[in-house]
Amino acid sequence: MKENTATFGAGCFWCTEACFAELKGVISVRSGFSGGHVKNPSYEDVCTGNTGHAEVAQITYDADLLSFHELLKVFWFIHDPTQLNRQGNDIGTHYRSAIFYHDEIQKKEAEAYKKLMNEQNVWDQPVVTEISRFEDFYSAEEYHNSYLENNPGNMYCQAVVRPKLDRFKQVFASQIK
Repeated sequence: MKENTATFGAGCFWCTEACFAELKGVISVRSGFSGGHVKNPSYEDVCTGNTGHAEVAQITYDADLLSFHELLKVFWFIHDPTQLNRQGNDIGTHYRSAIFYHDEIQKKEAEAYKKLMNEQNVWDQPVVTEISRFEDFYSAEEYHNSYLENNPGNMYCQAVVRPKLDRFKQVFASQIK
């Protein structure tokens, strides 16, 4: 097994984590924060918009079973990368679309994919996904992890997370565990 790590901000980390956790080859997914300037921020700190962090899912995966390119396909499918500092009704810099690359290969693949989507006008608007070097990951409070699984009756889960996960499972059915 060749273990690797990817860190993606795609709006609310509950949605992002729920989708990536279903993929064959994914070992684990943690909700947390990256891209900011405050050490060890809390969820409440990040939600103020003053820490510079994005809500992210950090994915540990078996690169022998799942490529970074395949993760990018999922990343760009599960959110709208043309919305600056928001995803739907979730507004703020902490909901920004971001890829925090862990090595130069990830950087090149992310940049090439973003460029191709913009050149081919895949979206009605330009892709605004931030592509930045990974520096730190701060795990969110434990209750944020496996949020849908642990809170299936939560209204946000019912209205946003579950429908997104269901669409994802339909499109990526051959890659689901």
